[in-house]
Amino acid sequence: MMLSLDQIHTEPSPTPKELDWAEQGFLPPLSPLRCAWRRDVPLDCKICPEDAQARAWTAYYYDLLQCTLQQEGLPETVDLTKEPRTGFGPSDITICVLGSPTSYLSVLLEGGNQCPGNMLLCLSPAWLSKAPSESHPGESSLLIFKAVTFDLGGRTTLEEFAPPRRVTYFTGCFGPCKVQGQSAAELARDLDCPTGGSGELARLLEDKLLTRQLMDQQARVAVPPTLAFTFKRPLPLRSVTEEQRVRMVELSGREGQDNLLQEEITAFLQGGAMEPYSQVVVKPSGWRWSGAQAVSFHDKREQGCVLQAVLAFLETLEEEESILLEAFIPTAHVVQPGPSDMNTSPCNTSPRSNLAVRICAVVCRSRKDQPLLSKVVCGVGRADKPLKHQATVPQTLESSLQQWGLKDEAQIAAIHAQIKQKAEAAMKAFMDMEAGLSAEQRGGRRAQTDIIGVDFLLSSEEQVLQLVALEMNSQLCLETCSVFESMGRVVGAPAGEAARPLVETMLRRAQCHLMEGKHVLVIGAGGVSKKFVWEAARDYGLKIHLVESDPNHFASQLVQTFIHYDTTDHKRDEEHAQRLVGLVRERGLHLDGCLSYWDDCMVLTALVCEGLGLRCSSPTAMRVAKQKSRTHLHLLRRRKEGARWPSAALYAVPCCHLESHADVERAASHLSFPGVMKLEYGAGAVGVKLVEDAQQCHLHFDKISRDLRDDSDHPGIGLGWGNTMLLMEYVSGTEHDVDLVVYEGRMLGAFVSDNGPTRVPNFTETAACMPTCLSPDREAQLIRAAYQCCLGCGLTDGVFNVELKLTAAGPKLIEINPRMGGFYLRDWIQEIYGADIMLASVMVACGVAPLLPARSHPRTHLVGVMCLVSQHLQALKSTASLETLQALHERGVVRLNLLDDELVSTEYEEPYCNVACASSSRREACLKLLGICQVLGIDSPHYPVTHFLSHFK
Repeated sequence: MMLSLDQIHTEPSPTPKELDWAEQGFLPPLSPLRCAWRRDVPLDCKICPEDAQARAWTAYYYDLLQCTLQQEGLPETVDLTKEPRTGFGPSDITICVLGSPTSYLSVLLEGGNQCPGNMLLCLSPAWLSKAPSESHPGESSLLIFKAVTFDLGGRTTLEEFAPPRRVTYFTGCFGPCKVQGQSAAELARDLDCPTGGSGELARLLEDKLLTRQLMDQQARVAVPPTLAFTFKRPLPLRSVTEEQRVRMVELSGREGQDNLLQEEITAFLQGGAMEPYSQVVVKPSGWRWSGAQAVSFHDKREQGCVLQAVLAFLETLEEEESILLEAFIPTAHVVQPGPSDMNTSPCNTSPRSNLAVRICAVVCRSRKDQPLLSKVVCGVGRADKPLKHQATVPQTLESSLQQWGLKDEAQIAAIHAQIKQKAEAAMKAFMDMEAGLSAEQRGGRRAQTDIIGVDFLLSSEEQVLQLVALEMNSQLCLETCSVFESMGRVVGAPAGEAARPLVETMLRRAQCHLMEGKHVLVIGAGGVSKKFVWEAARDYGLKIHLVESDPNHFASQLVQTFIHYDTTDHKRDEEHAQRLVGLVRERGLHLDGCLSYWDDCMVLTALVCEGLGLRCSSPTAMRVAKQKSRTHLHLLRRRKEGARWPSAALYAVPCCHLESHADVERAASHLSFPGVMKLEYGAGAVGVKLVEDAQQCHLHFDKISRDLRDDSDHPGIGLGWGNTMLLMEYVSGTEHDVDLVVYEGRMLGAFVSDNGPTRVPNFTETAACMPTCLSPDREAQLIRAAYQCCLGCGLTDGVFNVELKLTAAGPKLIEINPRMGGFYLRDWIQEIYGADIMLASVMVACGVAPLLPARSHPRTHLVGVMCLVSQHLQALKSTASLETLQALHERGVVRLNLLDDELVSTEYEEPYCNVACASSSRREACLKLLGICQVLGIDSPHYPVTHFLSHFK
């Protein structure tokens, strides 16, 4: 007798009252006993009125939001709809989530912290509207008329917008079995802004056969042995080899398939893959079945019952759907804790059931399209029943495994490492498949999956614990992690871990969308160390118009427009600026911003911005920051201005400008020795020297005046401004860089790195690490000092690199570089914090305030050393050749930043490259780097890497 679908195990049946509500399209209201919030708020949208059914769903979601906020200990949503918000323009970041508030609560709260006021929840599709895109024909812009806005600390407001806000990132519940799923999917299709999914991609993610085959074939993640019967699948899957555990059989129709089904089922159940297992599971796969939990369990010897279950599903099978037969994987058996471990009496003889652990992993798409595990939680239940997300209480992996009987910390850590590797491999397989789809198949040019969940079961094979991947999902794991973090808030546990990388991705994609197609004038191309600028500009879709003195510069072929203009004589910058403004207007360039990454060109850039009416710090501020002695003297003069204590003057160091030997003599009589002499406009520590007395000052002044006269003697170190010098008092302490992002005088981001002991007497950089080794209070002192020094000089808009020393009495300023940090800093900050200060500098220049990831959550530790041609020529030609270093970089063994392209040793040299190692701890990164340097020949008695790393212990 054939089984009917009614005889197959499903979710509990709804009550008659629930069925009555469901037939009318409504949900039962929340209990009035829990409604401690106002319910008379205006939820209708005047632009697009809703029918009764849609209004009921909107009201239900609003009540659900308030109930959830109440349970989280957060305040009720404040109604601000009486005064619609204005002032939002095309450059404002707007992250929009459409759907149930519980599904995305962790994302919304984390978004409120990372981008206050820019994370919006729409409870109804009627709160949104599509309009033809002005910049991308054939696509649409998404507009928000009404939303719940999330702010810091979980504060929320119900707001209307006039004119409507333009969405810069959109996501929501695109999957099936969601009341608003189809509307969300329709709204997401062919948008001009990035979307975190689509209806088309949700169909693929909910296809258990597809995701299981991806995990099996591409990710090499163990899955249950599976036999799949499919019917008219639009996406062909690759054929299966004998080693793979998923077999697919294409059915020609629903009728007359009994013999084929019988043969395949018999072969599968009696095959070698099923030999270790005694039970088989039969279930449907496809969009329509998501969340239905229709499943039946059978002894594998009962082949007739298995066939009947398959035939029952076959009756209702639609195109694109499948029927799966899979092994029921038993949980690994671990000896349960004894009575003493359970804190019970030895006389307690209560039976204990075997436990199963369902492991839930959330993986986000992070920077450079790399998968990143953000959270792991578990559900524990009886081993003889399938575990479901909503039927288990989430807890940590450690607690689950310990309760299960696994006590060894090293083994638990190894399991976590396996989960990370396999979950990220599963995400990568799905992303690779997705990358091969057309824009139409993805649901839009900018549609991509930014987060998945992967469920694992811990099994064993030949006494070895093994992770078996059960399925991927779009929201279940995220909701489970959100529930877990919600419970943790009661005891003050940190929250936001699961959603933090996702929100960072949302912000990054939204900001890239805002900057795509922007026309930016860049003045000065720089050298090899700035090559990343042109590569990044291409990746971000920027239209770069480059002004450069060298007509044959390699960057001329990498930009939208190349303007050859000789700017090397920077004493004529005002004249150059007028000429360049004229050239821009003659060419009809409509610029969104103008900036430079090259020290020599910062004042010229400010003058051009002033002439074109573009955002930049003033030319006066740039001149103050560009000339080192002027920087310090300017800050010292502000001591008596009555500024807020502590004054920026506290960080300045006594110094004197030098143009002649008379200046040297006068400076030597006023300042204390030892002192430091350097070029006023120099870069890269070229010409810097420690001096002990006036005689050494005169000798060094003569030498620099003779050797470094103009730009032809050493291009790129500032000699286009002249070769005047300064003498400043020597300050003892550790050296640090602070890279600041400042917009309209507000500090939006700060990143601190530590430098190792420099090579005295020339102070060339040797080693560095990030994040800083400093305690939080000392780090805060540095950041505050750097910020105040920039503001004190008038630097209000830009990305600035500030070099300081941290003394026993606090920070002391070395110099301000009024441009983005050089060498390895942009690369390191991006790797450690996920913030791109290169993009931030372009955004500031274009009048868009950057939103940067939280600096308090570094992803790794980086420690690096500089390689100098004078010290490492033999190694750089053999054991540490460029080919060797690049190969190690590609393998992830080291992180290489090439700073020059010529192996030429000169007296006034700059670093050739930086070689770094990454690790989860600073100590381990130091050990790895030291070992690499010893093997490659970078470490030597004349270049003691151990000493250079000594500050980082």
